[in-house]
Amino acid sequence: MISVVIVGTGNVAQNLYYALQQTDGVNIKQVVGRNSTHLEFVKDKLLVNTDFTNIPNADIYLLAISDDAIGTVSGFFKDKNGLVAHTSGATSIAVLNGVKRPGIFYPLQTFTKGKIVSFTSIPICIEANTKTDMELLTDLGKTLSNTVVEINSEQRKPLHVAAVFVNNFTNYLYTLGAEICEEHQIDFNLLKPLITETATKLNDLSPLQAQTGPAKRGDQKTLHNHLQLLKDKHQREFYTLLSNAIKEKHGKEL
Repeated sequence: MISVVIVGTGNVAQNLYYALQQTDGVNIKQVVGRNSTHLEFVKDKLLVNTDFTNIPNADIYLLAISDDAIGTVSGFFKDKNGLVAHTSGATSIAVLNGVKRPGIFYPLQTFTKGKIVSFTSIPICIEANTKTDMELLTDLGKTLSNTVVEINSEQRKPLHVAAVFVNNFTNYLYTLGAEICEEHQIDFNLLKPLITETATKLNDLSPLQAQTGPAKRGDQKTLHNHLQLLKDKHQREFYTLLSNAIKEKHGKEL
């Protein structure tokens, strides 16, 4: 049985709590946060703790907190003998240099407030300084996911950047698409099968192979008409930037 203390009250912390409490082989000893109101998602109120100076001993402490807070909060664990792992994709293991046993337990997924996800297919990226700690993180990861991979801090940086491109930036483009639909009284739901197919076909094709659209085909007239339709300067800039990038990538001269 792996004993775990979860530190944090945000989306990642909540999802880890819901997943780990249903997992055989894991015992959640506490969920720690500064504000008791933000800990209301914890069903067993005996597990709630707002006192960072009174945290019990555990095998693993999961710091599911903001990147900027990791260095400061890890100071409360400098005397703990358990493994202290943060869940950030963008932060090096070096930020935990003040603890005895630093580690990384990074679930590569988007977590949204109010939406609980299944960890089964989520890659868990782990890092530690010793073989023993790596094995402990692997064991914890395997209680949640079918995919646990060792990725060091230098590898995780570009992985996180790539994740921002395929998730955060893509979702912002969905927002622009929704704005265009709303402006013209069109139901955005009409685009959802297209969004689903765009993602699904990446199971069989590379992103480069899957690219379609007027910029890929070199349809100059369509590109011109689209720009004429877009009145918002921001939307026009994005359309031009991305179209030019696609044309350059696929060698179209327009």
